[in-house]
Amino acid sequence: MEKVEITVSPASWAAERRTVADIREQVFIEEQGVPASLEWDGLDEAATHFLARDTAGNPVGTARLLSSGQIGRMAVLPAWRSRGAGKALLAACIAAARDAGFERVFLNAQSRVARLYEQAGFQAVGDEFSEAGIPHRRMEKML
Repeated sequence: MEKVEITVSPASWAAERRTVADIREQVFIEEQGVPASLEWDGLDEAATHFLARDTAGNPVGTARLLSSGQIGRMAVLPAWRSRGAGKALLAACIAAARDAGFERVFLNAQSRVARLYEQAGFQAVGDEFSEAGIPHRRMEKML
C-alpha cells in the first residue's frame, strides 16, 4: 500500500465524539463484532482522544490515551490500513504520554497486529488472552 500524508491531532470528546464514535463503530462493532456494551466502557469522557486525517481532512482513524497510561481504542478505517495512520496515531499517543510525564505506557494489542507495536518499542508481557473473543497481548513501553 502507498504511504500517504496523515495528520494526527488531539480531538475533544465533547466536540468530536460523533466522528470518533463513527470510526470505532465501523471498525470494532461492525467489522470485528465487538459488543457495543464492551466498546462503550464509560472512559471516553476523561480520555485524551486523537484523530488521524487524510490530506483532505477526512477522518481515517482514532485512538485514546487514559490517565492510567493505557493506549487503546486504536481504530483505522480499512482503506487506510498499512498506509501510516496507525503508526501516526501511536506516535501521537506516546508523545502525549511523555509530555504528561508518564514513565511507561501500555496497551492490549490484538495479536494479529502486535508487530506494529513491537516496531514502536513495545514488549509483550504475559500470555495471550481473549478480549471480546479476539486474541490479544498486553504490551508495555518505557518512556
